[in-house]
Amino acid sequence: MLQYHSARDYGINPEDLGTPALQVINELHKAGFQAFVVGGGIRDLLLGLHPKDFDIATNATPEQVKRVFGRHCQIIGRRFQLAHVYQERHLFEVATFRAPHDNQSQRSQTSAHGMITRDNVWGTIDQDALRRDFTANALYYNPKTGEILDFANGLADIKRKKLRMIGDPSTRYREDPVRMLRAARLSAKLDFTIEEKTLEPIYHLAYLLKSVSAHRLYDESLKLFSCGHLQNLLTILHQLNLFSALFPLLEERVVNSELVQLAAKNTDDRLQQGKSINPAFFYAVLLWDWQQKLTNNALAQGEDLFPAQQNAAIETLNLQSKSTAIPRFVGQTIRDIWELQPRLAFPRAKIVPKLISQPRFRAGFDFLWLREQTGDSGTNDMAAWWEAYQQATSDEQEKLLKALDKQRAKTIAKEKADKAEANAQKPKKRKAKTTKVAVNSGENA
Repeated sequence: MLQYHSARDYGINPEDLGTPALQVINELHKAGFQAFVVGGGIRDLLLGLHPKDFDIATNATPEQVKRVFGRHCQIIGRRFQLAHVYQERHLFEVATFRAPHDNQSQRSQTSAHGMITRDNVWGTIDQDALRRDFTANALYYNPKTGEILDFANGLADIKRKKLRMIGDPSTRYREDPVRMLRAARLSAKLDFTIEEKTLEPIYHLAYLLKSVSAHRLYDESLKLFSCGHLQNLLTILHQLNLFSALFPLLEERVVNSELVQLAAKNTDDRLQQGKSINPAFFYAVLLWDWQQKLTNNALAQGEDLFPAQQNAAIETLNLQSKSTAIPRFVGQTIRDIWELQPRLAFPRAKIVPKLISQPRFRAGFDFLWLREQTGDSGTNDMAAWWEAYQQATSDEQEKLLKALDKQRAKTIAKEKADKAEANAQKPKKRKAKTTKVAVNSGENA
């Protein structure tokens, strides 16, 4: 049953949307269309959060939105067509109200497993509300009237901090398996409890994510990494069987490893401080265990370190990209971070200035520091040395480099001594006696 709420009663004013969003809504109103702020934007305002952007729902079709905004609008998507409207350097997603899928057509297509592969059947606001995923997202705010339209008792669920699926959860997950990831992410981000019927099917339907485009799952992985509550989210993903669906290469222990947990905490801390994050870094952390496994296998077969490491990196990224299509430039950053590890752990003094000037040095150093914090002996305890070098004056850096050369010389000398001692202890092989045979060059008798 539709409920009307006054936005002001909940401390929400049109100014909270910002001028660009209001301009988009006003232009649609002027053209004779309905327009509302919908979904996560209004939900977060009700929770006292500060949304980064606002999605807009309208009864205007994408072509009609294009006519209203002209060159400031771009129609995107085939499966789910919508309009991107640019206003004062801000991007707004403007989606047309959707209707239920009754019959297969060019605009409405569903796979044999129930997944919606094309969703471009236009409808009314009432129909659109029931097509939303969770009740907390089925809220429509009209800044012109100051009203919030609540079609699914979403406001009550927000007050109870409850995440509830609209309709039959199993059916809705089959329509779009990514909703399972969204449920986990919103639960972690908003500290919401997933309602029992909404939660129950997820574990057994996680396999459906294999049918989702790897490019789309990569985009979803970025949302997971940047939700600001990644440490908690990893636990939820693991418990719901969703982590292995996204990262099938990884053993279950990886998600709870010290390295991954520390990296997740640092990622959350950076976001809380308003700093940016590089998704390539967390991918490098997650896939490090597998890359090291392949590297060690190659070393055991006699391959040299750097070719072994490079080949392992390529194979790891190729395998993971079947699940989440890692873009080439992101993959290169991941490889750079990995390839810097032995160079940073066992550097030569003369290449230190070159290493520190590399574009990926900071990411490589941060990775080394994380590994050292977890007790990884492969870092050679060099994270502290690099930290000191970066903060030192020029004279102090010279002293650190000389000390590094001395230490390297001692290490090499010790390795040679150990090798010589080991060789000396090996039993010497006796040479086999040989019998010389004289050959008569003359004719045989």
